[in-house]
Amino acid sequence: MSVEEELSRLSPDRDTILTIGVFDGVHLGHKHLLAKLVERARQLNLLSGVVTFDPHPQRLLSPKTKLPFLTSLEQRKTLLKDAGAEAVIVLPFTRELARLSAREFVALLKDHFRLKELVIGPDFTLGRDREGNVSTLRRLGEDMGFTITVVPPVRINGKMVSSTAIREALAGGNLERVRILIGRPFSLRGKVVRGDSRGAKLDYPTANLEIEPEQALPTEGVYATWAYVGSRAYESVTNIGRRPTFGGEKSVVEVYILGYRGNLYGQVLKIDIMERLRSEKQFGSVEALKQQIAEDVARGRAILKSKGRN
Repeated sequence: MSVEEELSRLSPDRDTILTIGVFDGVHLGHKHLLAKLVERARQLNLLSGVVTFDPHPQRLLSPKTKLPFLTSLEQRKTLLKDAGAEAVIVLPFTRELARLSAREFVALLKDHFRLKELVIGPDFTLGRDREGNVSTLRRLGEDMGFTITVVPPVRINGKMVSSTAIREALAGGNLERVRILIGRPFSLRGKVVRGDSRGAKLDYPTANLEIEPEQALPTEGVYATWAYVGSRAYESVTNIGRRPTFGGEKSVVEVYILGYRGNLYGQVLKIDIMERLRSEKQFGSVEALKQQIAEDVARGRAILKSKGRN
């Protein structure tokens, strides 16, 4: 399907105010921009919309660069709508789309989405060779009949909030920093699949989550987490790593849910990761590992009680 055909299929029935971007993580900077979008939509009586892309443009433009995602497409869509966007338009990022000039791309938005205003950050660019910067888009708006609103970035302690900063904090296991930057706990979602049942043999049965290979993960270790079974939240402790005591080579995500007894196989589980308890390490015996797990559970429970779920 061509870009124009895709846009025709998604065309809204009202004049729109749009913002454009990947919005990976839907962090505080994104939310600040989205709040301005929603505010302007109400002032002008326009439909507020977000144009986002899947996959991330960098995967096509720089395929050798590894870029783990902070939020899956489904999570992103939900978070964007929760932030107030009335419409979330997902465009497949293809070579055809990448070849469009800034003028060609905004002309399509004007034609198919009845674009009246574009809300962007000061460093925003679009179009072939990133030619569509703020000044270029202002000129195009004068020609085509739409306006530009530029929203300043959000800074915390003098540093700009960005998806890159969040990935760096996540890789360092600094979940408190991640929470500050995204304005909520960092979450993982995955289907519960069968593991090797070692947790049950240790008297700590775990739910093994099947995580998408491109999902960004915290550094390997043990974490205090909240696990959501349906709408109910349970205290939990989650191991992210290779289980060196048992000679593991593949990284896994295992969740021990305190107080839950039931069959979760095949269900999609969400966990909010609150704080890192310790790094992964190899134990000399199963008994030593069991003692450490008991300590992890006690400490994790205390942390979760003190922090709550936010």
